[in-house]
Amino acid sequence: MLNLIGTYECKADDKGRLMVAAPLKKQLAPVLQEGFILKRSVFQECLELYPMAEWNAMMQKVNKLNRFRKKNNDFIRLFTAGVKVVEMDTNGRILIPRDLMSFAGIGKDLVLSSAVNIIEIWDKTKYEKAVNDAINDFADLAEEVMGNQDDQTDDIS
Repeated sequence: MLNLIGTYECKADDKGRLMVAAPLKKQLAPVLQEGFILKRSVFQECLELYPMAEWNAMMQKVNKLNRFRKKNNDFIRLFTAGVKVVEMDTNGRILIPRDLMSFAGIGKDLVLSSAVNIIEIWDKTKYEKAVNDAINDFADLAEEVMGNQDDQTDDIS
């Protein structure tokens, strides 16, 4: 499993290609040959770039859903809507298809933000707004999400 680190600003050219920052490209080196899946985010107005192995792991979970339940079929259809296979070219660029750029409202200035094992691709202005809007509630969110973790091996209090 990948553990990607960092937030990087970059620019998209007129064709929708973005240059992946060198530190991020270095982290992705072990999975470059497998390719990537680019999809719409479920919760945010951004895109998600999955290394192929991470996408396959996600699809194993999705494939366990009972397709004789309408909710499951609806979820699968919406979760996979607009999904594209993409590759990094020899210059370290990824082409973002127009329909996905339109969905995320991506202009020329982008942010690539690691999200553990995937990369979120944001329009820079939208990313800054999302972070700024959430910053005031972050302490409460951190406590709610992580505060119930009882790690007995932690000697720091």
